[in-house]
Amino acid sequence: MTIGIFQAVLLGIFACLASLPGMGGTTVGNYTLGRPLVGGLIVGIIMGNMQLGIIVGAAIQIVYIALVTPGGTVSADVRAITYIGIPLSMLAIQAQGLDPNSTEAASLAAALGAAVGTLGTVLFYGTATMNLVWQGIGWRAMESGKWSQIKRTIPLVETVLPWISHIIFSFVPTVVICMAGEPMVQLMKEYLPMDGYAMRVLFTVGSLLPAVGVGILCKQVIAKPLDWITFAFGFILAAVMGANLIASAVIAVFFALINFELQSLKSGRRAPVAAGSGTMDDDEEEEDI
Repeated sequence: MTIGIFQAVLLGIFACLASLPGMGGTTVGNYTLGRPLVGGLIVGIIMGNMQLGIIVGAAIQIVYIALVTPGGTVSADVRAITYIGIPLSMLAIQAQGLDPNSTEAASLAAALGAAVGTLGTVLFYGTATMNLVWQGIGWRAMESGKWSQIKRTIPLVETVLPWISHIIFSFVPTVVICMAGEPMVQLMKEYLPMDGYAMRVLFTVGSLLPAVGVGILCKQVIAKPLDWITFAFGFILAAVMGANLIASAVIAVFFALINFELQSLKSGRRAPVAAGSGTMDDDEEEEDI
């Protein structure tokens, strides 16, 4: 597998689209196209190996499943992880001759994704810094008080000028790194043999990263001890019944509907008590008789 110039350009374009707020806000851009699980499918299609792209994307997504950016603080850039880390991981897995479904392949993908994600924070803050220049242009237009100038400047600041930032800090690095990806992977294959100390360390660290991602997710979604049972139910289905992700999701929807109906009935019985408790008491007495 190789990455041609046309493929690298497509990866660079999607890296821009994954970080541009104009793509339906951050919902379509950052929180959809920028997710490794979705990006793995896109990268797989671009590189001609959809199955490997999805597998690598899923392996990397586990690490960043609970990634948030409070106050603009970014610990890892999923844009770089998805459109640089996944292609490099796919090249590395094939160059090392690993089974895509093996633990070693998932660990290698997670480790490479983490390395690229850390590097991507530099690109993220570079984009944010350059965008401050465009924001300054917009503020000066607002402070001028001239409506004609505001109408010309604000759309330019919101939709056109940010592309310059993303081309410099998203498109260009993605194209360059992806184009240089194959020689870099071959170099790693020559100087970092599979049975060497460096690769063993890489696999060990990579195998621990998914646990970190799941741990962060548990910290966010589990508020009381009973929540552990609900959280673990899907894993129990996969381990005991052999249910895949889709089957577990369907079962989860079924139990969610049951819970919704129970909560609705519970709320419906409480409402008449506040309005007129006497009627409810009489009904209960008649039912007892």
